[in-house]
Amino acid sequence: MKVLVVDDDSELLPLVAYALRQSGYLALEAASGEQGLAVLAAERPDLLILDLNLPGIDGLEVCRRMRASGDRTPVLMLTVRTAEESQVQGLDAGADDYLTKPFSPRTLLARVRALLRRAGIERDGRVGNHELELDEELRAIRMSGSPPVRLTLLEFRLMQILVANAGTTVPAERLLRHVWGARAYGDRQHLKQLVHRLRQKLEDDPASPRRLCTDSGIGYCLRVTGP
Repeated sequence: MKVLVVDDDSELLPLVAYALRQSGYLALEAASGEQGLAVLAAERPDLLILDLNLPGIDGLEVCRRMRASGDRTPVLMLTVRTAEESQVQGLDAGADDYLTKPFSPRTLLARVRALLRRAGIERDGRVGNHELELDEELRAIRMSGSPPVRLTLLEFRLMQILVANAGTTVPAERLLRHVWGARAYGDRQHLKQLVHRLRQKLEDDPASPRRLCTDSGIGYCLRVTGP
């Protein structure tokens, strides 16, 4: 399940994204309103966490443009303002809920879950198709009806983003941010090793992978068939 976080706070943005990833969400990041609108159109997230005070196109305008285009993605507005007026402005612009900074990760995640429930987007813990399915409850992968294969936390995070973008090459830098976070200790060699371990679990012939494929110089692609 994808959650887009739009915030120009270079300290808060990676922390919010990290908390979401730790809870099993696929977190996307943008540092401005313009970037947020672009990612929103390209990725079609299930929920948007949007800072009110953004440079350029602010959060209110992002929300207005979304709703004017017919986009009904649930929006959680973040604000440092405590005045009722700013909260009313956010709701009038189309936000579904608001959260005043500072906040705890537990409070944020509770609001995210509540908004998804209200929108009828319940997490069933599984994503994928008939050939390959991720089970968040077990932190495992199922392939073509075979018994589930358990994954490490890092392996599961990597599969999350690959499954969400199945059939498309995901750049290495984006994979690194998702798996290890914005202040990643991971590098391309760590990523290569992680892919190698996953191939041992996923591929009939790890030396000639047909599922988890390398796009040389760019990143990796998960190839699956079926609807």
